[in-house]
Amino acid sequence: MPKEAHYNASEHIRPETAADPYLRPAFSAGTRMKRTLWNICWTLLYRTSPRPLHAWRSFLLRCFGASMGTSCHFYPKSKVWAPWNLICADLVTAGDGVEIYNPAPIRFGSHVILSQEAYICGATHDYDDPAFPLLGYAMSIGAYAWICARASIAPGVNVGEGAVLGLGSVASKDLEPWTIYAGVPAVRIKARQRHMAE
Repeated sequence: MPKEAHYNASEHIRPETAADPYLRPAFSAGTRMKRTLWNICWTLLYRTSPRPLHAWRSFLLRCFGASMGTSCHFYPKSKVWAPWNLICADLVTAGDGVEIYNPAPIRFGSHVILSQEAYICGATHDYDDPAFPLLGYAMSIGAYAWICARASIAPGVNVGEGAVLGLGSVASKDLEPWTIYAGVPAVRIKARQRHMAE
């Protein structure tokens, strides 16, 4: 059964905004203004900050509505589309080049690692609707999960606790806890030994 979208642009944007539905904005003017301000902040203060200043970048994300646990490590070249839809437990890491596209809320459990250039895609379009509206999905990445370098997670996919998504893999379905996946699309490779920090 298809997952229900958390956000459907056709429910928020009036048809009269443009005769051609492909020209209609996907988000309200208020959201677009917040995005503009965040992009300015990211360009001037976040991206240019020295690598060790993780607390500073967490502070900037919090200023725009993110919920950040203690000791999160978001590197300067990581990108968060909407900080107000970012919910992180303690010790979440996002390496350089990581992109979190989150028009709807995305939760990261403690000790989640997003390696370099991993892509978390939280939205798509309804290609069966003539208006082609954007659909945003709430998602969850469980504690101790590792999304390896250049791996991608498709909209609406949830990652179980301790799951691993291998290098360059694409998760198009939910990943079971403490299981290693790889490939395009990602398939189960083997179980992962359970472990947690004391």
